[in-house]
Amino acid sequence: MAENVTLARPYAEAAFQLAKGASALPAWSQALGRLAAVSATADMQNCISDPRLAPEQLAGLFVGVAGDGLAAEQQNFVRVLVDNDRLQVLPEIAELFEGLKNAHEGVREANVESAFPLDAAAVQSIVADLEKKFSCKIQATVTVVPELIGGVRIAIDDEVIDASVRGKLAAMATALKN
Repeated sequence: MAENVTLARPYAEAAFQLAKGASALPAWSQALGRLAAVSATADMQNCISDPRLAPEQLAGLFVGVAGDGLAAEQQNFVRVLVDNDRLQVLPEIAELFEGLKNAHEGVREANVESAFPLDAAAVQSIVADLEKKFSCKIQATVTVVPELIGGVRIAIDDEVIDASVRGKLAAMATALKN
């Protein structure tokens, strides 16, 4: 939801600046991912929306469920989110943080869709080719989409490379109609 992204942006930027200043981007990335997963559970959603829980209780519960691996700054971040009633936007905060981190590190995300499961060597080959093409580090997420029939479809930002059988069939159908 666009409204959640708007609410999450200042918190993601603050977390990014704090993590960058402490040279702790990977630790914050991992912590925010864990916190987002905790906040997305049905039980935690019920606790977040429960008006009977005081902010201190909710923060303590949340930090307790998230685990002992949270640094003091990350625990304080959770308390700020609780105080401002923003725990529900933690998934968006984590996603925006990852985008800021990737931009800072020169990494672009590629969504690779394949008709069949790809082995590690095939993924590594695709990533290497993409890194040459785009002159940057690529972080690939692979999903299986049987509707492609064969081949792959790669999306990086707003650019799409469609090397799937379904895409080629659609292009042939368009060419035959014209």
